[in-house]
Amino acid sequence: MAAERKEQGFVFTGWHMLGVMVLFFGTIITVNLIMAWNASHSWSGLVVPNTYVASQQFNGKVAEAKALAASGIEGSLTIEGGRVAYRVVDAKGAPLVADDVSAVFKRPVDERDDFTLALQPDGKGLFTAERDIASGQWVVDIATRKDGRKVFHQTVRTVVAGGAK
Repeated sequence: MAAERKEQGFVFTGWHMLGVMVLFFGTIITVNLIMAWNASHSWSGLVVPNTYVASQQFNGKVAEAKALAASGIEGSLTIEGGRVAYRVVDAKGAPLVADDVSAVFKRPVDERDDFTLALQPDGKGLFTAERDIASGQWVVDIATRKDGRKVFHQTVRTVVAGGAK
């Protein structure tokens, strides 16, 4: 009796299992790496020293912002060629008189580039400072004070193109 060998079809071997596992976990790891890169390069939140304290101050800041918004005061920020200019007017469009205007420039993701800029009066309702601002996204927190009391506060999100390198 001659043993007859029958040709078998596809046989799933250990090498096939290894390929399936590499493809499966490789896909998961690749997707996670892409998502982590996107999150670290596009996150628009702000860095705070203590998140608990920031959460406790949130309602007070919202109430203050509503009161300042109801005052009708408006401000406009311009950043061009190493010059930062901030014009602020009251509800009637008249220039606002202020003693102190400071702008805190913050990066949306990283606090290493953050700085505070004191703006000097440069005409009626206009406050300016000279400084090269690095290109990219910035959140500018501007506080306007008169006689030590905050009369206006504005947060502006802006993109500086072609700034200091």
